[in-house]
Amino acid sequence: VDGSDHITSIALYDGQEIFTYVHGDNLRDFPLDIQAYELLISFNGKSFDLPFIERYFLMQLPQAHIDLRYVMRGLGYRGGLKAIEKTLGIERDELEGVDGYLAVLLWRDYVANNNPRALETLLAYNVADSVNLENLLVFAWNAHLQALPFGHEQLIPLPARPKIPWQADLATVERLVSRGAYFFE
Repeated sequence: VDGSDHITSIALYDGQEIFTYVHGDNLRDFPLDIQAYELLISFNGKSFDLPFIERYFLMQLPQAHIDLRYVMRGLGYRGGLKAIEKTLGIERDELEGVDGYLAVLLWRDYVANNNPRALETLLAYNVADSVNLENLLVFAWNAHLQALPFGHEQLIPLPARPKIPWQADLATVERLVSRGAYFFE
């Protein structure tokens, strides 16, 4: 993290509630709030998210951590989070095709144009990342159990996806995409 890098937003889902933290609003609450958890689940968090968060907030995250990128690779699934979600049939609805690069553009649009729809779309995207990790974790758990004798007795049903309190604004997404050579996956 240099002086120009900062966290724009963080989404946290604990299986019950969704929390969001936004730069310039409540981001400073995150270091205290994250301490309530003993286990962190991420996708590529070991390589990117957690080190960035620790440097940004000048803190250590001592919690146990499951990085689903490596768990899914062990099951034969490669690629990014969105590609694996698509393979497994995990839906993103109106956020289909939105990726990390567009997330940066959404933040820039929010800041430059004071566009609340861009922020809402960014939060919807971040929350979708977080809540989809629960299904990915349960899928991985079940896949590993099925390889064990009597493992089928311990299978967990896939959880219902919680209602995401933010909606993507397709007009904002289309406007940002149309500004240049940006292609959806």
